[in-house]
Amino acid sequence: MTTTAAPRDEQPDREQLHRIVEDLSDGVILIEPDGRIVWANAAALSMHGCTALSELGGTADGYRHRFDLRLRSGQPVPPAAYPIARLCRGEAFHDVVVNVRKTHQAEPDWVHRERGFVLDRAGQPDCLVLIICDATEAFEAEERFESMFNANPAPAVIVRLADLRYVRVNEGFLDLSGWERDQIVGRSLYDFDILDQAAEKDKAKARLAEADVIPQMEADLPLPNGDTKLVLLAGHPAEMPNNEPCMIFTFADLEPRRRAEMALRQSEERFATAFRFAPVPMLLTSLDGHRILNVNHAFLALTDWGHDSVVGRKPAEIELFESSATRREIERKVSESGSFRGYELQVKTRTGSLVTCIASAETVSINGQFCILAAFQDISDRKRTELDLIAAIEGAMQDSSWLSQKIMDRMAALRGKAAKGASGSPTVDLTAREREVLALITKGKTDDAIASALSLKRNTVRNHVARLYAKIGAHSRAEAIIWARDRGHQLEFDTTN
Repeated sequence: MTTTAAPRDEQPDREQLHRIVEDLSDGVILIEPDGRIVWANAAALSMHGCTALSELGGTADGYRHRFDLRLRSGQPVPPAAYPIARLCRGEAFHDVVVNVRKTHQAEPDWVHRERGFVLDRAGQPDCLVLIICDATEAFEAEERFESMFNANPAPAVIVRLADLRYVRVNEGFLDLSGWERDQIVGRSLYDFDILDQAAEKDKAKARLAEADVIPQMEADLPLPNGDTKLVLLAGHPAEMPNNEPCMIFTFADLEPRRRAEMALRQSEERFATAFRFAPVPMLLTSLDGHRILNVNHAFLALTDWGHDSVVGRKPAEIELFESSATRREIERKVSESGSFRGYELQVKTRTGSLVTCIASAETVSINGQFCILAAFQDISDRKRTELDLIAAIEGAMQDSSWLSQKIMDRMAALRGKAAKGASGSPTVDLTAREREVLALITKGKTDDAIASALSLKRNTVRNHVARLYAKIGAHSRAEAIIWARDRGHQLEFDTTN
């Protein structure tokens, strides 16, 4: 909607100007040199929440009383610094950003990007032009981006590609590096060069020049005290909310790994040699955080992991044990007593298979750093032998045609003693379904076979197995079979499947 002030003979060029700017998306307000607001296009009115020209206040002073202008920092704009007041003084300006809202009203609130210039006639000011761009959505998007970027815990900085200057740095990077924000933002990549000590410096800088992805690589990050910190960095091209092409650099702290490696290098040679070549799988972790400091050859052979794939990481990151519950139990034992002995667990290999082991751990000190030295004894063969023996005895007890009566009697007596000993154990309350699952487990059935036999889904069977293990204190099928065989007289197995 276009509105004019009191009737006035318009010059032909003024009318042409009205027609040109009437439908522009930018707002345009025309002001007489004496301060009267004489014309505004529909966009300018909309950006002030107005429907008529008179609602703008009529004059520069009236506008100031009707609208409250603030800087982006929240500080009020002084009356003499209002863009419309500056125009009335004959002052042209570019790119003034202000928050605008109606006086005494909190909402709505607009963000205006304004510029002004003076049209002369015969050397005298003839018309003052205020051009307004509604930047509300752009600044709201920038605020959302700023909030997300600062809240993200991953250390990160943003470099503008046009001049390679740092334009953003988040709290994660400040915590990682020890720098202050104003020591980074505004500086050039040439001045504070995070790529100077990168493992693949030339490749990284070539990718940066091409605005291409910079793959992960190790680098020494400069610190305020002149030292460096080992980090893993990567670069990802992106656009800022203002459409400026940028590169977002993210970082991961590798300093704990470097300190661990240094500690091991400085440890006694005899300990290092004995640890490395010990025939028993061994694992060295930090007491604080349980980060893996080193593993020996026997451990790598047992788990099929590579040395660099585990050192510097936590057991939880590589799923070293059969379950998170097992890992938490180990950590609890260490935190409570500093060591443990003879704890049976299952170690998960790189391929996901499980190895039954007896684990022991002890707190040791290496160059003043407290660590946990854990050893694992593979008892998988013993477990299999145990199961084979049980199966053989059960088979013999069921088919006695070739055994003498004396041997049968003795086996029966041994079995009877085992059952009697088991009967003294606390009663375990199993559901009918859990009994069915346990019966099929004792027959060597897989989860898929059990699911088929009981007309269940495989995931449902796995849930029953997990609850069954928790009730009877078993960590594997072998333990469940032994438990069931020892208590055979207490269970009614369905032998029809």
